[in-house]
Amino acid sequence: MLGYSTNMRPTARQVAELANVSVATVSYVLSGRDRPVAAETRQRVLEAARELGYTPNQAARSLRKRRTQRVCLVLSSFGGVPTDERLATDLHEMADARGYSVVTLAVYSEARAAAAIDVLRGGIADGALINVVSDHLTRELLTGLAATGLPMVVLSNESGLDGCDVVRTPEAEACAEAVEHLLAEGRRRIAFMAHRHELYRDKPAGRLLGYTTALDRHGVAERIVTSGADDRVSAYQTATELLRSPDRPDAIFAASDRAAISAIWAARDAGLDVPGDVAIVGAGNIDEGLISNPPLSTVGPVRHDYTDVVRLLFDRLQAEEPPPAREIVRSWTFVRRGSS
Repeated sequence: MLGYSTNMRPTARQVAELANVSVATVSYVLSGRDRPVAAETRQRVLEAARELGYTPNQAARSLRKRRTQRVCLVLSSFGGVPTDERLATDLHEMADARGYSVVTLAVYSEARAAAAIDVLRGGIADGALINVVSDHLTRELLTGLAATGLPMVVLSNESGLDGCDVVRTPEAEACAEAVEHLLAEGRRRIAFMAHRHELYRDKPAGRLLGYTTALDRHGVAERIVTSGADDRVSAYQTATELLRSPDRPDAIFAASDRAAISAIWAARDAGLDVPGDVAIVGAGNIDEGLISNPPLSTVGPVRHDYTDVVRLLFDRLQAEEPPPAREIVRSWTFVRRGSS
């Protein structure tokens, strides 16, 4: 083994000598760049870096490239949303492999949206992955931010987003399928438990649009639309009120699985059978729905894996020239279980 002084910071050249590779190969392996390096060679480099205690000098690299080596995750809230947690996990793992750190911004109001745009324009990160389901980050704000040249991937069904990659989810179609299932089971008083932001739009969109579309198709005029899907407590309280009313609904379609599971608890506490007295369907297909009692019927992705979404961002960051705007569609489906 080569001997090096412990008083000096190890260099990439020393790692290369110990691993018997070129300095360029060390750079490819430790930067996470997508270059063809044999698995055995990659392992030698990683072991040599570990033995020497070598880590790339991110500060120097950032100054040379005028980069921060950070990416930003923009969400509607901090914590509590299982899909956000999985998205964050996949982003952190890919960022770690490529020598980036992750900063997170929460956009839950117009003021927070303005603040987020300001810090992103100010260069807090080299790129952004944005998953904001409310209307606070408008199309104009997002398009204006993309026009600055910031590499961006936006999870949104909003039309007209320019200059960034867009990930779409056909929620309305899957939600309409769920409501049509309830109608086929003979349910006629179907309540929709919405997120707050869904109630303030000029016209229905996404999950609420799926609900109204299915009722329109089958000539059902009555609409029972309430808030309550934003958190478990609100969902339980809203479901309890609905189920105690003299003309209670015979089905509840909640805009989130967390709200639907709270509705199951509310029904059981009211002495009602699920699905005998009231059928319940959620949205999101989170794992918790598998162990609710009864198991939750839901709409959502078949699997929760956001590596394809995260890769879009790092493809942009590592491209020599900005690639054309891309669009991918992550399909949703209706999953029938015991609650309906």
